[in-house]
Amino acid sequence: MKITVDFEECLKDSPRFRATIEEVEGDVCELESKLDKLVKLCIGMIDAGKAYNAANKQFVNGIRELALQSTKDEVIESSLSKFAESLQEMINYHTILFDQAQRSIKTQLQTFVKDDLRKFKEAKKQFDKVSEEKDAALIKNAQAPRNKQHEVEEATNILTATRKCFRHIVLDYVLQLDQLVVDAAKEKRDMEQKHSTIQQKAALQDFSNDDTKLEYNVDADNGIAMEGYLFKRASNAFKTWNRRWFSIQNNQLVYQKKLKDNLTVVVEDLRLCTVKHCEDLERRFCFEVVSPTKSCMMQADSEKLRQAWIKAVQNSIATAFRDKGDDAEKLERKSSTSTGSLDSGGEPKERSLKGESALQKVIAIPGNACCCDCGQPDPRWASINLGITLCIQCSGIHRSLGVHFSKVRSLTLDSWEPELLKLMCELGNGVINQIYEARREELGARKPQPGDPRHEVEAYIKAKYVDRRFVRRPSDEELRSKVVSLSKQEKRLSNSSEHLPPRPPPPTPKLRPGSNTSGQSVKSADSGIQHSADGSREMLVTTPSNSSLAEADIAETPPMPTTLPPPSPCKEMVFYEPKEYSSGLQLYWASCARSLPDMAEALAHGAQVNWVNTEDDKRTPLIMAVRGGSLVTCEFLLQNAANVNQQDAQGRGPLHHATMLGRTGQVCLFLKRGANQNAADIEEKTPLAIAVEAANADIVTLLRLAKMNEEMREAEGPYSQSGDETYQDIFQDFTHMASNDPDKLNRYKQYDPQRP
Repeated sequence: MKITVDFEECLKDSPRFRATIEEVEGDVCELESKLDKLVKLCIGMIDAGKAYNAANKQFVNGIRELALQSTKDEVIESSLSKFAESLQEMINYHTILFDQAQRSIKTQLQTFVKDDLRKFKEAKKQFDKVSEEKDAALIKNAQAPRNKQHEVEEATNILTATRKCFRHIVLDYVLQLDQLVVDAAKEKRDMEQKHSTIQQKAALQDFSNDDTKLEYNVDADNGIAMEGYLFKRASNAFKTWNRRWFSIQNNQLVYQKKLKDNLTVVVEDLRLCTVKHCEDLERRFCFEVVSPTKSCMMQADSEKLRQAWIKAVQNSIATAFRDKGDDAEKLERKSSTSTGSLDSGGEPKERSLKGESALQKVIAIPGNACCCDCGQPDPRWASINLGITLCIQCSGIHRSLGVHFSKVRSLTLDSWEPELLKLMCELGNGVINQIYEARREELGARKPQPGDPRHEVEAYIKAKYVDRRFVRRPSDEELRSKVVSLSKQEKRLSNSSEHLPPRPPPPTPKLRPGSNTSGQSVKSADSGIQHSADGSREMLVTTPSNSSLAEADIAETPPMPTTLPPPSPCKEMVFYEPKEYSSGLQLYWASCARSLPDMAEALAHGAQVNWVNTEDDKRTPLIMAVRGGSLVTCEFLLQNAANVNQQDAQGRGPLHHATMLGRTGQVCLFLKRGANQNAADIEEKTPLAIAVEAANADIVTLLRLAKMNEEMREAEGPYSQSGDETYQDIFQDFTHMASNDPDKLNRYKQYDPQRP
């Protein structure tokens, strides 16, 4: 047995050192067991040998007695005497063998097991004890509040003394291990020299808070640019702090508890993250690494180590961004491969698609196999609010535009929620280019090609998405025709059994002045509203130019019952003759009609995503998307900065409407995006109160879980993270079901305030 422990690894107390020590300890324990067994076998062999010799001696004596009785026959006497002498000689050799085994094997092995291994065990106990003391000192030092100086000084002094003691004892322990091998004398001299080195280092620099000197080395042979221990705040409800071995490798920030544990990825691509100090926490030396999808709070053992880690993360980001062109593409592929090989053990479970699965689904859309802006084949990035695929160069340009223009995500490095993946599949490069490049050829603008200079590509992308220079503006008549068409499309969808959950009793229309309830069909002259038999308001435009259209709709309207049921606040789908047609109105009806291309076109024409229809209860496109029943439509608006809490004239936001209509998937989506479930409408009803009244168990569960999670976050302070695993698991289950099996969620009727 021969161990090899690096001096620096020993002082770091790294997982590699711990793994080596555990391996040697296992070998020593196995050796001790085998030696014990061998000693017992040796004792048994000696005892059995002595009995064998005693029996042989009796046998020899019997032969000699027989020889004395055969003196008259010289041949028999001579033969028996020689046989007895031969047996006696064998007995003498066996006696020597057993005696040597007694002295050389049994005694020596017993001495080794009882003395040498006992010293090793004692050293191990001392090592384990001081290890526990050092861990306790580290935790106490980390927990010392910055505003209590006496506790900080006490914790620092204890850590200083414990750490120095640990370093000497760990070297002594390694010496005990080395003494089990032949070259123990040489190792002893080396260890004595290393003890002296520690004393010299302690005299030259302060080890009170630093385990070792950390340096960022991007060209390290093992690919690890930096590594060391940090405290990490857990993402669970208790926000506990655990000490983990962190490292920066392959452009990722990862950690593990032990060497045999799988690496857990904190940041999958450091190019997409930022790092900053955190001085608002009670704990000292904290910093935060923030990525587009999450943040991770960490704590170093000292200010010097915190600065070293922050600088290392910043250097890693800068190093990654220095790579361009093919080198950057190779780096991305390398990071993707590395990510696939790392097991995110210990992190919350997720059902989101990742890596090649998301890439294959998005690339399969016609036109998505090449970059939307320059035509580079095999794009690996996407703009999620535009619904297009991009090469790595164009993705960098899009990112520089700001998230209000383009939100960039990797198709291979990031996780993709089901609703976001469906959004990408319903749009695509072909659809978006028809909108944003409609006048490109007419204006004679050249589309960039792969390999063009970056400044040319950047100028084209800014002209395309920021200035919208190539977008074709519709005429007033074209816009009017589009809006009317979308309103009729919504009407067909609202009458489809596949569109809505089970329908409640038809509502009573809210009549305007001058209207009446007599007859089977009532039409308000000033509003242009046709009340149909199902109680909904049909979308008619009663202008002279479209009188035939109005007549056709009237002809299709079945008779209306004379007795109308109670009103339902969610089913008044009305198309008023607007004062003017605008891109905002197009977005409004396109959202309800679930037409993502028309919604994208309206945004390209300048529609405000939070446009308010003052002629229709101040409803927004997001509220209309809820009523339209499409989860993907809501996701598209939210990705384009729709306000999830904007209320209509009744004080109801999107969450209210989704709850009323029993849209569990939409409720789940809005809660994930920060919807305020405590907001009350003009009747002072919150979404939870509505869900309870409607006996919708799914939505009640989601709302109560979200409320409980919010309360736990508030109790932890303003900088706590949302990360309770139970909460996340349940929401992911509902998200997965809403996107892939929505029929399972259509178990409840819409909310009816008059229901007994």
